[in-house]
Amino acid sequence: MSSITRRTFINTSLAAGSAVMTARVARGAPGANERVRLGVIGTGGQGRHDIMTFYKHDDTIETPIICDVDDAMIAATMKWFESKGKPRPEAVKDFRGVLDRKDVDVVLIATPDHWHALQTIMACQAGKDIYCEKPLANSIGEGQAMVDWIKKTGRILQMGTQWRLSNHFGDAVKYVQSGQLGKIRLVRAWCALAWFRNVGKPQDEPAPPPGVDYDMWLGPAPKRPFNRGRFHFSFRWYWDYAGGLMTDWGVHLLNIALWAMNADFPKRVASTGGKYAFDDHAETPDTQQTLYDFGDYGLIWEHQAGTGHGAEGREHGVAFYGLNGTLVVDAGGWEIFPEKADGKDKIERVNKKIAEDPEACRVRLVGDFLECCRTRKQPAEDVALGHRVTTVAHLGNLALRTGRSIEYDAANMKVIGNDEANAMIMPEYRKPWSLPKA
Repeated sequence: MSSITRRTFINTSLAAGSAVMTARVARGAPGANERVRLGVIGTGGQGRHDIMTFYKHDDTIETPIICDVDDAMIAATMKWFESKGKPRPEAVKDFRGVLDRKDVDVVLIATPDHWHALQTIMACQAGKDIYCEKPLANSIGEGQAMVDWIKKTGRILQMGTQWRLSNHFGDAVKYVQSGQLGKIRLVRAWCALAWFRNVGKPQDEPAPPPGVDYDMWLGPAPKRPFNRGRFHFSFRWYWDYAGGLMTDWGVHLLNIALWAMNADFPKRVASTGGKYAFDDHAETPDTQQTLYDFGDYGLIWEHQAGTGHGAEGREHGVAFYGLNGTLVVDAGGWEIFPEKADGKDKIERVNKKIAEDPEACRVRLVGDFLECCRTRKQPAEDVALGHRVTTVAHLGNLALRTGRSIEYDAANMKVIGNDEANAMIMPEYRKPWSLPKA
């Protein structure tokens, strides 16, 4: 699109980028029929799914370049473009090749969590808007750095958690906020995932598979021998790269809980859990319970891997327990279970099953992002919201890993009286990578 592409001749000069951005906004937003040129960083399963979703807006999207460290992922993505009759994009293994392109307006970041912060910040420096997969970052400190750089450069960032634009989740949130449930004393969010697989105990290998740039895959993470158990999808279950189900699914469901309760950060956090189900190499807990104290109500996060029967008889969901009744919502709809007084229901019983295509939420989220790139308005899941919910999830892991109940000083981004937890607020990057300060 012409207004955005005029800005992309700026590479990493922040001062010049800021001046051009200001002038661009003053000239007005581009028209709805102008094209968006998408650069993709990370073309694994989630990245390809996101590309497909972007192309639901086919009249406005083109992709000049994609990036992945694995030739196999690039080949699979090229096959998709060919199957849809789309031009083959250029392919690179170094993400900086995407950010250097003058014909890229926005970037999709669908890499492992430990890469999100640095790639987002460098995209800001290059004058790109960013659609970043959840969770926002692999640590609280990295998330705050992303917030600072988005603010400094005026970029647009949407975090990819689609339920923020789900109609029925929005309706359930409105009901909670209406006060009809009465005083809410407890909120529960959970997932029980029967499909969760054991990663096994594969041995380290002397070299990565052909076509994989493993050193680039590691990036700022500690140097380790290549191990298939830690690679691609399974990276989620190792602390170097991610936060396990606490951040992977927790960011989705805690987001709904915090949204409905207008919540910021908890006063205290405690967590327990471990490797109770699987005897494998994965590090993050397959079973975990985290208790958040928000002062006048509690919030419980719970996950279990390898079984599908969770709280309220559902695989996943969020429940709000009020004095007048309980509201339970998941991807399939929402229900209200009234409390009784004198034999009568205190509130109306509700059972709203939803037939909405789950992909419709993703399409709306991407559409919202593209519109915000044009208008410069803040998207539905902007960087501040993404940082808040990701921080709440990380606090659960800090409490678990230190074995202590923690109090978080959000203003100073510190855990009170817990040096071990504070050491995990910001990871140490492996040289030569470093996180620029805003």
